[in-house]
Amino acid sequence: MQQFDIKNYLDNIPNLPGVYRMLNETGEVLYVGKAKDLKKRVTSYFQKSDLSPRISLMVKKIAQIETTVTRSESEALVLENNLIKALAPRYNILFRDDKSYPYVMLTGHVFPRLGFHRGALDKKNHYFGPFPNAWAVRQSMQLLQKVFRIRTCEDSVFSNRSRPCLLHQIKRCTAPCVGLIDATAYQNDIKNAQLFLEGKESEVISTLNSKMQTAAEHMQYEEAAMYRDQIQALGTIQEKQFVSSEKQSDADIVACIVQSGLICVNLVMIRGGRHLGDKSFFPINAEDYDAAAALEAFLSQHYLNRPVPSLILVNENIDKMAIESLLSEQANRKIQIKSNLTGERRVWLTMATENARIALEQRVNQKVTQEARLEALQNALAFPSTVQRIECFDISHTMGEATIASCVVYDRFAMQNGEYRRYNITGITPGDDYAAMRDVLNRRYKKIAAGDGKMPDLILIDGGKGQISIAKSVLEEVGLSDIYLIGVAKGEARKPGLEQLIFPDGEKTLQLPKDHIGLHLIQQIRDEAHRFAISGHRAKRGKARTNSSLEQIGGVGAKRRQKLLARFGGLSGVKTASVDDLAQVEGISHQLAEKIYQEFH
Repeated sequence: MQQFDIKNYLDNIPNLPGVYRMLNETGEVLYVGKAKDLKKRVTSYFQKSDLSPRISLMVKKIAQIETTVTRSESEALVLENNLIKALAPRYNILFRDDKSYPYVMLTGHVFPRLGFHRGALDKKNHYFGPFPNAWAVRQSMQLLQKVFRIRTCEDSVFSNRSRPCLLHQIKRCTAPCVGLIDATAYQNDIKNAQLFLEGKESEVISTLNSKMQTAAEHMQYEEAAMYRDQIQALGTIQEKQFVSSEKQSDADIVACIVQSGLICVNLVMIRGGRHLGDKSFFPINAEDYDAAAALEAFLSQHYLNRPVPSLILVNENIDKMAIESLLSEQANRKIQIKSNLTGERRVWLTMATENARIALEQRVNQKVTQEARLEALQNALAFPSTVQRIECFDISHTMGEATIASCVVYDRFAMQNGEYRRYNITGITPGDDYAAMRDVLNRRYKKIAAGDGKMPDLILIDGGKGQISIAKSVLEEVGLSDIYLIGVAKGEARKPGLEQLIFPDGEKTLQLPKDHIGLHLIQQIRDEAHRFAISGHRAKRGKARTNSSLEQIGGVGAKRRQKLLARFGGLSGVKTASVDDLAQVEGISHQLAEKIYQEFH
């Protein structure tokens, strides 16, 4: 590559807003940044003498700079974040949060269904949220069921019931499926549920109070008692969740702290004056970032193309003009970011800051524990300190059915869930674990040997000498025989602590003491590989059985299959039903019932 002429390049950069990309000699993007003035910002990297060691190292690697001019700083902010998420440059702080936030959903049916929703929003339904995590949604749904007794069953079940389900018996549903409540009364419950989700608990309580008094005056004491119980439940919820005296207050509180070289951002969501919960974020590539810079990065990355409240409270003074402009344009209303707070809002911010501090302390303690475990394992196996990234494989099947291989990854002192992979194993003799292991290792390490993926430092194989022999031969075939390889054989009676570690030479084995923290790390990784394989295998087996068991029975079409599943609550219920029970289902003759029964017995 031709030598990069920095001076000539800097002379030709325009004084306009835009985005710049720093590239190394191989064309890899090292860093993406935005600027109100490209010339001033890019030039500063080569004129400043107080750059951090990390950024100084990056500057030495720059072999090329690319710039894109934009119409405004806020437009540059959008482009910057799109490029950061697409390219994940090693010198950009990155907040990973690929999953969409969950919502509480009320469908648009005559008898609406209460449900959990994540993903694109359908105009036919009503959505409330977003919530910071699935737990907060589940908790809200449980409260709504308890207070307003709204159905949660799928339409296929709702349309085929002949008697109330268990939820009605435990007073969590009014059983609209069998006509125990009319549409008008049910819609009243839905209206109250909507008011509750909008933070208007007081309005709901007032309505219920009026109904309770009316029922009592007409000596309908059972109905009055039901309203009383609803009022008490809502009062309890208010005491636990109401955090704002400001009517209809919607806000996000974002606090960032830096400690022990780690950064934590805590997001607290307030909707309708209610505290919905919080979530902590730990960015990667965050070395040398201070709290203000990390907070700016979080706001721009997190809220891009996401719902945003009108008020965002932060614990650092940041350059907020471009972010406010971008978010206001995106939301089509004014968005304010505030940091100098007083009164109630300051209390909110203190709460978020404390959440971040606690989460970061837990992370630091966890990291210290993981560092100690890895160091102990390195010492026990005489491995160098460069052994950091560990991949572990496991095979799962039931009598050869639905064979799945799992690969889990441990790196940077933590399990890297986003890098886990499952492999469907086909074309082998059912139950041949050796062939399955050969297949998965070939598929994974041929790609890595070709430069597609990260190279592990150590490979763990859940198995004995046979499996480790297979693994050794595969690595030799693909030219990766320099990777450390260990087999983890289950001990006597499969008891934890009795594992034998098997080396590739087939002769040497090692049994670490059961309280050895290095062994604890191996157990953690091995158990995660086993869990991941089992869950994939069960899903594959369940899908195969659900799709095949009823579909392959002659005479059982889509309508009869639906009626069977609805009547018995799923395939397991169909399997345990007697011939007489099966024959009671509409469209199922006694002869066909016999045929279905024989299929499962």
